[in-house]
Amino acid sequence: MRVFLRLLGFMRPYWWRVLLGVLLGVATVASNVGLLATAAYVISAAAVVPFLAMLTVPVYLVRLLSVSRAVSRYAERLVSHDVTFRLLAELRTRFFIRLAPLAPARLLKYRSGDLLVRVVKDVEELQNVYLYSFSPVAVALSVCALATLVLFTFDPAIAFVALGFLTATGVGVPVLVRALSKGLGRRQLRLRAELDARIVDDVQGVQDILAFGREGGEQHEISTINTRLGLVQRRMALVTGLQNALSDLMMNLAMVAVLIVAIPLVAAGEMDGVFLAFIALVVLGSFEAVAPLGAAFQVLGRSVGAGERLFEISDSEPQVTDLPEPLSLPQDGTLALDRVSFRYDEDGSPALRDVSFVLRPGSRVAVVGPSGSGKSTLAGLILRFWDPDSGEVRLGGWDVRCYAQGDLRAMIGVVSQDTHVFNDTVRNNLLLADPEADDASLYRAIGEAHLTGLVEGLPGGLDGYVGEQGQRLSGGERQRLAVARALLKDAPVLVLDEATANLDTVTERELLGTIRELMRGRTTLQITHRLVEMETMDEILVLDEGQVVERGTHEELVRKDGQYRRMLAVQDGMLATA
Repeated sequence: MRVFLRLLGFMRPYWWRVLLGVLLGVATVASNVGLLATAAYVISAAAVVPFLAMLTVPVYLVRLLSVSRAVSRYAERLVSHDVTFRLLAELRTRFFIRLAPLAPARLLKYRSGDLLVRVVKDVEELQNVYLYSFSPVAVALSVCALATLVLFTFDPAIAFVALGFLTATGVGVPVLVRALSKGLGRRQLRLRAELDARIVDDVQGVQDILAFGREGGEQHEISTINTRLGLVQRRMALVTGLQNALSDLMMNLAMVAVLIVAIPLVAAGEMDGVFLAFIALVVLGSFEAVAPLGAAFQVLGRSVGAGERLFEISDSEPQVTDLPEPLSLPQDGTLALDRVSFRYDEDGSPALRDVSFVLRPGSRVAVVGPSGSGKSTLAGLILRFWDPDSGEVRLGGWDVRCYAQGDLRAMIGVVSQDTHVFNDTVRNNLLLADPEADDASLYRAIGEAHLTGLVEGLPGGLDGYVGEQGQRLSGGERQRLAVARALLKDAPVLVLDEATANLDTVTERELLGTIRELMRGRTTLQITHRLVEMETMDEILVLDEGQVVERGTHEELVRKDGQYRRMLAVQDGMLATA
């Protein structure tokens, strides 16, 4: 109930639209009831009145109600769907706004497919709360009150009998349906999310699945989930069928019961017989308002479950937050780590332990070491994707937590091995670094990154599409695109996180020439396990299991019989063999 009320709270800014939708819904059902009842009266009265001219007003009323039913139905659909889509758009925007600060620290435990399902399918599921739950209940209450009032003018017994059947249909049937479908909505939501997430994962990794011949196994897994989902959906369909049958049964029983009460009144002369059909059709038409309530309560569990899944993420507190009044960025761009330690999980092993170094403006520091030694964690801490468990990352002598995250990241350009290329044009992929850049700036960055040939070869040039995750580009071209972004950003601090990893030797040397130009005049932190051009570094740190085990210049470390020298010997041996 708390989640449902919270979801309803989002309607507050649109209360007048919601109220208009409810009023139009009442007008639609009332017009339909009035049309049926008035038409029945006209037909009955035509048999007893001496002149048909006496029915002029009821005949014109039938025409008016037929028009008003169509107009109000159209207007109700227009208004209710408009407010629903506005609410869904606001919810999706709010969810993404809450989601962005959680990345990457809080989102590591979620699958990308699951997050996609939440932001798309779960938000869409909430339309049931507004379109098929709140509005129908409000319309049903209003119509039941109006019908009871009309019937009460004829006889209180007729009104109470009709109200009893309307209540049984509008409350009893939904309660029964809710009990029979308890847990089914959430189970359907969970299985659907699991299925969609699995499909997204398989689409993203389809090349590896085909390469290892696992398409049959994945097809079986998807089929199994789909079968389980189908069983739940069939049970939901059975409940839906039962709900429809009960609603129709109650409607017909209500009409029979009202006639049983009304006929003796006609026989006794207490009520004019011409109104008998009128009363019966008022009761019959009123069930149009209460019949949808069973379906509304059936999907309510699924909708509330979708809300819970959304609030589970949106209510999470970001691991990294800004101060209420952050400092302005300093003129001094000295970046320093002072005894920094960090672990990703509270009960996990440390990724970094007591790491310290100073990166002065214009200097170059390299961090080397085997995979898993904590090198990339340094980049994440500098960019404030995480905050250290102990120690400080300082910029200009102040802890980076004193600055706004956006301001801090504006000072840092990044070229990493996991550069994400969007399924968009070259232009839009570059504008990620500087949305205000003009064509001259874009072409300059492309030229400096040696991507001119690629852009000229793409249909559309700058406006040519690079494919899903940049599949139209080679590994080297994707890395050059990352370099072009960094050039366009023109940040004073540059972080190279395995920028040449996974590239062949020739492509690596070509890209290093481009990176060398990028590094000129910038404070550079180069994170790598490839010991290439280390002699140009002002200082080299060797990391092993999160600790700095050696530090010094290339010449100093070569003279030592330590890990750096062994890494260099292994690399030279591999290159000689190649």
